[in-house]
Amino acid sequence: MSSIAKSARIHKLAVVEDGAVIGENVVVGPFCHVGPKVVLHDAVQLLTHAVVTGRTTIGKGTKIFPMAVVGGDPQSVHHGGEETTLDVGENCTIREGVTINTGTADYGGKTIVGNDNLFLANSHVAHDCRVGNNVIMSNNVMLAGHVTVEDRVILGGGCAVHQFTRIGRQAFVGGLSAASYDVIPYGMLNGNPGVLSGLNIVGMTRAGIERSVIHSVRRAYKSIFEGEGSIRDNAAAIRAEYADCKEVIEILDFIAADSDRALSSPNRGKG
Repeated sequence: MSSIAKSARIHKLAVVEDGAVIGENVVVGPFCHVGPKVVLHDAVQLLTHAVVTGRTTIGKGTKIFPMAVVGGDPQSVHHGGEETTLDVGENCTIREGVTINTGTADYGGKTIVGNDNLFLANSHVAHDCRVGNNVIMSNNVMLAGHVTVEDRVILGGGCAVHQFTRIGRQAFVGGLSAASYDVIPYGMLNGNPGVLSGLNIVGMTRAGIERSVIHSVRRAYKSIFEGEGSIRDNAAAIRAEYADCKEVIEILDFIAADSDRALSSPNRGKG
């Protein structure tokens, strides 16, 4: 049997399957479909024709718009029908036609989406992705499987992110860009193929990062990407110099971390 809070409002033309858990003040509009293994926490809103299926948990206050399908099976040839999961955080806005898939068994079986994210119409989050907090995915953004998007990233309309790619915190990827390689925190990527075109100075300023810190990050960026050595060697060489600047250290840690993808740079992708 379903567990439905008394304050929940379920339209008579909605389908809520037995086993679903519906929290306080949840609204499920007409022609919505809620699967038997779905948990909708308090104050979730499903507008007309929204579908939440699979073993999916939707956090408090999240709003899902018409024709979105949240918790569908992974679009992977390796998926054999195993039961995998999707966790969506609190206060997310999931607009029309958005698709977010569950994970695959071979990679832990989990797709995880954080809090306060905005997914604009027809954007897609594939299996096993990790999306942080305060992320904006514009219309028609496509995340392939196993992508990591860290906090406060902005992805411009129609951009595509290659599988296993990491997008660092507060990076910006321009509209219609192809992110085939990892993008450093605070980086700005544009073009197809995507080229690292500098730092997201506007985003850093809006986030309240001090001007002196931004200047430090700029100097570090030049040392890393314009130095004579490799990117990783250049990054390692300046670590001690910037030990007191957490933003630079964040970039250096990102570069030093193991990854399935190479690093985007000002030169990678150019003819």
